[in-house]
Amino acid sequence: MIRVVIADDQRVTRDGLSLLVGLNDGMEVVALAANGAEALAAALEHRPDVVLMDLSMPVMDGIAATTALGEQLPGTPVLVLTTYADDASIFPALRAGAKGYLTKDAGSEAIEDGIRAVHAGQTWMDPVVQQRLVAAIAGGPGSPLPGVPAPAPANAAASAPVTAAAPATAAAAVVPIPAAEAPAGDGLTEREREVLLLIAEGLSNAEIAERLYLGQATVKTHINRVFAKTGARDRAQAVRYAYRNGIVPVDGG
Repeated sequence: MIRVVIADDQRVTRDGLSLLVGLNDGMEVVALAANGAEALAAALEHRPDVVLMDLSMPVMDGIAATTALGEQLPGTPVLVLTTYADDASIFPALRAGAKGYLTKDAGSEAIEDGIRAVHAGQTWMDPVVQQRLVAAIAGGPGSPLPGVPAPAPANAAASAPVTAAAPATAAAAVVPIPAAEAPAGDGLTEREREVLLLIAEGLSNAEIAERLYLGQATVKTHINRVFAKTGARDRAQAVRYAYRNGIVPVDGG
């Protein structure tokens, strides 16, 4: 059971997220908080597995609360869920220690996947956030990360990209970017190709969900998309497509 604390200053959002999270198998909301101070107090009391954190809140904002959680409960991952996808929000949140970052237009499956990913020690980033990370790194070694104050640009460039971008890169081996990433040449996204590979290995939906830290409903969605894009009517036809198109090497290597 993944125990979750939800922090958001809007009651309707808190209640909606609580209902959404509670409907997922293996998840339980243990506390709701209206600001960062309440989130910190709730985390210290309940010792949750994940804190779902808004950024713009009174009393103590999400960035300050994330920093405090990292100091007092370093083993408790924070998944940011906020309206803002600007540099001044993204980079300070990641530097504060957030393990994931989603915007509030994320679907229920993305939120579920994000919670499961950060609970499993991985990172989970909204595609917009990933684009900002790539853009910041592409600025070159002399470019400080936007929105992150630093005493000297060189120091900002030397430390911030490692802090912000390395976790997302490390997670890519197990939890690649969500299903909204750019499709491959055959129309399948990287996640869909990964699911197809696991189908070819003979894994069930439940086993694929466990391997990729996804919900089973999300896995079903990916499989349906694979079927639609490959013209397959069943798993056997999908596997044949994978072999014919080199997604699964014939020699198994």
